[in-house]
Amino acid sequence: MDIQHTEARDNTPSRRGFLALAAAVGTVTALGALPAFTASAAPRRPTESPLLSPADAARNQLWWQAPGSAHSMIEQGLPVGNGRLGALVSNDPADELLMITDATLWTGHLNDELQSDGQFPYGRDDFGSLTLLARLDVTIPDHDLGGVDNYRRTLDLAQGLVTTSYDVAGVTYRREIFASRPDDAVVLYFSQRGGGSYTGTVSLAGTHGESTTANSAGRYASFGASLANGLKYGAAVTAYSSTGRLRVDGTSITFTGCKDLTVVVSGGTDYAPDAAKKFRDPSLAPERLARTKVLNAAAHSASTLLHTHVADFRGVFGQLDINLGTSSAAQRELDTWERIQARHRDDVPDPELEAAYLQFGRYLMISGSRGGLPMGLQGPWLDGNDPDWMADYHTDINIQMNYWMADRAGLSDCFDALTDYCLAQLSSWTDVTQRLFNDPSNRYRNSSGKIAGWTVAISTNPYGGGGWWWHPAGNAWLCQSLFEHYEYTQDRTYLKKIYPLLKGAVEFWEARLVTTTVTDASGASREVLVADSDWSPEQGPLDAKGITYAQELVWNLFGNFRTATEVLARDTAYSRTVDGLRKRLYLPVVSPKTGWLEEWMSPDNLGETTHRHLSPLIGLFPGDRIRPDDSTPKEIVDGATALLTARGMNSFGWANAWRSLCWARLKDAEKAYRLVVNNLKPSSDGSNGSAMNLFDIYEVEQGRGIFQIDANFGTPAAVVEMLVYSRPGHVELLPALPAAWAASGSVTGVGVRGGFVADLSWKNGKVTRATLNSVGGRATTGVAGGCAPR
Repeated sequence: MDIQHTEARDNTPSRRGFLALAAAVGTVTALGALPAFTASAAPRRPTESPLLSPADAARNQLWWQAPGSAHSMIEQGLPVGNGRLGALVSNDPADELLMITDATLWTGHLNDELQSDGQFPYGRDDFGSLTLLARLDVTIPDHDLGGVDNYRRTLDLAQGLVTTSYDVAGVTYRREIFASRPDDAVVLYFSQRGGGSYTGTVSLAGTHGESTTANSAGRYASFGASLANGLKYGAAVTAYSSTGRLRVDGTSITFTGCKDLTVVVSGGTDYAPDAAKKFRDPSLAPERLARTKVLNAAAHSASTLLHTHVADFRGVFGQLDINLGTSSAAQRELDTWERIQARHRDDVPDPELEAAYLQFGRYLMISGSRGGLPMGLQGPWLDGNDPDWMADYHTDINIQMNYWMADRAGLSDCFDALTDYCLAQLSSWTDVTQRLFNDPSNRYRNSSGKIAGWTVAISTNPYGGGGWWWHPAGNAWLCQSLFEHYEYTQDRTYLKKIYPLLKGAVEFWEARLVTTTVTDASGASREVLVADSDWSPEQGPLDAKGITYAQELVWNLFGNFRTATEVLARDTAYSRTVDGLRKRLYLPVVSPKTGWLEEWMSPDNLGETTHRHLSPLIGLFPGDRIRPDDSTPKEIVDGATALLTARGMNSFGWANAWRSLCWARLKDAEKAYRLVVNNLKPSSDGSNGSAMNLFDIYEVEQGRGIFQIDANFGTPAAVVEMLVYSRPGHVELLPALPAAWAASGSVTGVGVRGGFVADLSWKNGKVTRATLNSVGGRATTGVAGGCAPR
């Protein structure tokens, strides 16, 4: 059934829920305001409690029956974050440990020199690495785990809150931990019921050999230092209680006989997203600012801080709600880790757990990407100073996958971090490209000798620099993500902002394309434009021309540029030139040998059949040139399907997520669902799968797995794509609904390309109610079998 809906509303999917909650609680924390580590006006406090009732909160809670080990924080620590600061928390009754990361605490520098082999240096001192800011310990010796009963810790996804409760000698103790964006601090609140008290120590330590100092008059401890690259940073902690005694003892804060205790910690760097200032703000004194922030927060009760945080967090989280069906009573009785294990062991659908996995991804996005730098390979959650691949920004899938979910899942404002990053880096990327890309050592240099615009390396840092090999098509893929955000929002102001990125990438490719002759099956020859020598990520020949990956991305880039010039009414003549180039681009064909869509301009498979990357299928997803409808020749769809089948159903988490998205695009619901479930399987001894805390684990070698966050975002994106597919002017409801979710369900707040938001319900696999609300779009056509929209 076709749906036409053109209702216009003066709001966006990212603001709809926030505005309603703000009106109710009086918060004025502006969604989209940059939470840089800088002085800011004090937030207004809620006038009503925004806390959910226990029953409502339970819908979006994960829980465990044991604390996290200090020796396994990546797999067992629970994440909190305010978009800039992130922390992993252990919830150990006797020693609450927080490993705290600031997203801007990077070693390294511009890194604008090539090695003799044409690669950029890629080490922690030259390219750089994300590193830990601090370690916070709250030690309570009398609460040793051996004397604890009824232990439970909970991650409340909807309210951004980690809660721990347990009994000692008949007294129930409770602690709540949250990372407040309005107060720019992490808060720990310890309470009890039954006449107990807390005695122990609060200790703050750096992770780079810093010296912590304490101030007895101010009741705080802090440290400040500089990295070898000159980046200044600092952190501070304070504590207070309504009862008992607190004092500074050396470099720690001790507390004795406190019936309640509040601990506030903050910190940051003098990083600034401004290449002209060499990415520094010389006016910032991070240690002093950290002290100011914790003392300002400490002027308020823990309840006030909590209410301010929850009002802010709920306003973002509540923009999307999802129900994939009802789990069994037996499944609900299990804690989260037991449910993950049971889902894998019994292979019985657990729709509430599967919906929670999507919401966990949204929780991470809100916690890790609200202004400031975007999330790299681990987001702002580290357990040491040597993360694999520097926890950097990989531009050949990973940073793009991190943000596929944002617009789809009602978190459009969280996408701003990626946009702001690209804009801040553009001048450096352009300078380095024009100085170094055609260097004789670069195997991917333009054979024409021409150079224009900008591109990036496979890895990028926050200082305008690159690491590893040049990645010529990386600019086009970043622009694909940036332009798709415009398609969701229809925001002309945003489009004007990213236009220099689009145009610079187009100019780069105008200079890079080369002419070659191809012969079709009938023997006819024609001249086409192809990408110069390149590497299809991350396999096969290192110097192949016309790789499908680049051809698809450039075709997409040129088309998006034409749309941008039309919308903004600029560069009309140049747009016609670029459109002419686009019409001459070579597009991939199906190999007569393998039956697959070719990855290289060769009928032979030149790489690994089950390789993790789906580079030749980028036109299927995230692009949509290849569609299972009359707009695409059947042989191309069949070739893409055959290649996807050959790639297999069991890979790394992010690779499974990409496969799931591609199967959803092909409307194969069961394969898409199976890949989602594959990512939920429990990781064991470093194997691919989900850790106890739901972080995705990537097995780099047998027995050693690492956390890589992209699957935690790519998999939820796949869940949404199974429920709603869209492109400008067209939306399909339930295109790939698996049997496990078909009985009944609903979702509200799904972003739709073209400027709409979709709400829908279904029963027995058929849409029973659907609403499309405009957030900038004018008209679209919706399709859903058995739909009765209104």
